[in-house]
Amino acid sequence: MQQSFAQRNYNDYNRIGAQAGYILFDITTEDFISTQGEGFGAGFTSRGSFWNSFDLIYGLNFMGSNVSIQGTDGVKTQNIDFSIQGVQMQFLGSYNIVKHHLTLEFGPTLNVTGKMKVKRDAQSEFLIEGYNELTAADLENISPINFRVVGGLSAGLESFRATAQYQYGVTNVLNRLNDQGLEKNDFKGNSGTILLGAVFYF
Repeated sequence: MQQSFAQRNYNDYNRIGAQAGYILFDITTEDFISTQGEGFGAGFTSRGSFWNSFDLIYGLNFMGSNVSIQGTDGVKTQNIDFSIQGVQMQFLGSYNIVKHHLTLEFGPTLNVTGKMKVKRDAQSEFLIEGYNELTAADLENISPINFRVVGGLSAGLESFRATAQYQYGVTNVLNRLNDQGLEKNDFKGNSGTILLGAVFYF
């Protein structure tokens, strides 16, 4: 009898959906001056009942983010624009404040990214502000694997929800630069991401 109850509870709510969102991305660091950039993400998600008022969420997103770093062409200071493409895997817990309509979401993500590419080739050899030799191209090889912790809310209907998340990078996104023989070897930075999105459940 107890086993039958647990099975009914687990199957009470199990949905697969598509999600998309608007991204605000930045890197918090003392090694250079950065400016928050915009981006976009899209992917798939699954939400299912777990225990009492808790759901589990699994997700896979393809994400493109932008950030600007202050540099100079030798004459004037200007922002150098970078882009980052990657994949994010989420495994989140969800507490139902109002079941199927308002939830608090939290948990870890794994991010696998490519290079932090300079968007305009003409800026590749610009110097990073505050350095004598460090160029924009030198910053491209950031760490490709990073973990983030997520906190957020979702609200809406059983078939549609609006979401808002803050994601903080707990690993050093600049750590790989320390192996490149650059002008310094103790770079440290943590990513910060705001994600505003929508989920459509099938």
